[in-house]
Amino acid sequence: MIKLHHLNKSRSKRIIWLLEELEVDYEIVAYQRNTETFLAPDELKNVHPLGKSPVIEDDGLVIAESGAITDYLITKYGKGKFAPVTGTAEFVDYQQWLHFAESSAILPLLLKMFVQKDGAKTQFLEGYADAETTKVISYFNSRLEGKRYLVGDTLTGADFMMSFIVEIVKNAGQLGHFKNLVKYDEQLQSHEKFHTANELEAKYD
Repeated sequence: MIKLHHLNKSRSKRIIWLLEELEVDYEIVAYQRNTETFLAPDELKNVHPLGKSPVIEDDGLVIAESGAITDYLITKYGKGKFAPVTGTAEFVDYQQWLHFAESSAILPLLLKMFVQKDGAKTQFLEGYADAETTKVISYFNSRLEGKRYLVGDTLTGADFMMSFIVEIVKNAGQLGHFKNLVKYDEQLQSHEKFHTANELEAKYD
């Protein structure tokens, strides 16, 4: 059975959603952040040296990083769903979105969150975070024009990965500025197991 090491308020919610959509047996091992430092507990280092989440265990493998986990689970358990055919132009686009979510997209968003949380008034960091966030989210929004999903016309790993980005933008109260993202968020929420994942995450929060 797959074991998901889940940390509250982390990227692992999208892995819960993916596991639910795959309809595979899995177990959640829950961890809580330190309420003062917001850091993960040291116990997670017993699973992976970096002590971060999500991490999964499956068939003797320990796999970290959301994109790698998503790719692994879909390849092994997807039964032809949730990813385009390898070697096609859609597959290349799909791979780019898998990596975009945890590289170009996430950095300015997290930087903006940390600057706000710290109350810092560093002009360079604030300016960089604001400009890059606007650029990244505007690009994301533009790529959704006339589309229900990021790649093709069905739910794929790209959507699981980018759902976390949508959540950050939504929690920041900025989603309404991007009409395509609003429609995309509604499309993601039309999936019953999206809400199942939310309920499971809330259970361990």
